[in-house]
Amino acid sequence: MNLQADAIGEILVIRVCEPRIDAAVAVEFKDMFREMAVEVPPRVLLDLSQVDFVDSSGLGAIVAAMKHLAPDRLLELAGLTPIVEKVFSLTKMDSVFPIHADVASACGGAATDAS
Repeated sequence: MNLQADAIGEILVIRVCEPRIDAAVAVEFKDMFREMAVEVPPRVLLDLSQVDFVDSSGLGAIVAAMKHLAPDRLLELAGLTPIVEKVFSLTKMDSVFPIHADVASACGGAATDAS
């Protein structure tokens, strides 16, 4: 699992540099995310623009990441590819996470309508 973290202003951007978040990497994703999110600003942005597939285990890992940050910090998502966006829509997780078109719009404050 390859995750990269960068600070953009008051936002920690964690980029998933893998094509899949599935059962094979879900535990590793959660562990790496927790290591990166020890002392972070109030906003954490998960960039999923390189992710083409998320299964139920991957979705669970992303939800676990959100719960790890709560209640003091917010996990936002950016750059959902069409298949990943459909998973979030079908599971109604698009109503749980703030979803942005891309990192630039998230840092500018413009969220997209994920429906």
